[in-house]
Amino acid sequence: MAAQLRGSSEGSTLILTISNPEFRNALGPEMFAAGVEALNAAESSAEVRSVIITGEGGLFSAGGNLQRLQDNRQKSPEHQAQSIEVFHNWIEAIRAFPKPVIAAVEGLAAGAGFSLALACDMIVAARDSVFMMAYSNMALSPDGGGTWNLTRTLPRQLATEVLMCAEPISAERLYTLGVVNRLSEPGQAMSLALALADNLNDRAPNTLTSIKELISDADGSNLNQQLARERDHFVKNLHHPNAGMGIGAFLNKHKPTFE
Repeated sequence: MAAQLRGSSEGSTLILTISNPEFRNALGPEMFAAGVEALNAAESSAEVRSVIITGEGGLFSAGGNLQRLQDNRQKSPEHQAQSIEVFHNWIEAIRAFPKPVIAAVEGLAAGAGFSLALACDMIVAARDSVFMMAYSNMALSPDGGGTWNLTRTLPRQLATEVLMCAEPISAERLYTLGVVNRLSEPGQAMSLALALADNLNDRAPNTLTSIKELISDADGSNLNQQLARERDHFVKNLHHPNAGMGIGAFLNKHKPTFE
């Protein structure tokens, strides 16, 4: 069966499923390009309010396809660089996507699969799932923003351990460290991710977009710059029709329906 990224819908949530069972849901350029295309289409769709990325068959992703990487050693370095750029285009598309993106992790998220999960806005993981920055086991270094994300969520010494030692780290430990948002029982990560998505889908899309942009900007901003951005987003959202509905619903004690 050919590797693919399958798209489906559950209410207002787009589900992107990594499907490559022969190679433990290994990632590849075709999936990366499909991921960018799916997000581009979802961005302009009013019917899509959130996205979940998951893996088929109780496994998120074992990372890159090692056979393909071995074959690429016989090709020019530029060939592999182009392949990584396509992956990075997907990572950047997830970060720039104006709607929430949730990773639903069962089984293993290793290497590029771990980096992909970290690129999402939130991670829901089964209690028995395992994460692993496996690159150094193959004398490779990380891609997909793994170093960028881990050094912003973990203390430097712990991020170094995770990246250099390439040892499995449990979902429960990552939950304790604040990397994983929600823990589910085994086999229930998608159900819990959909419940989280439904919570987000009920909120004003413009507000969630502002929050995602502000979080993204915060890393490179000083306090004055971030205060100015918060001011501008607040004023813009206050004068959006959704704020009128939201404030009115709160004052009158009923549930709003946002545009």
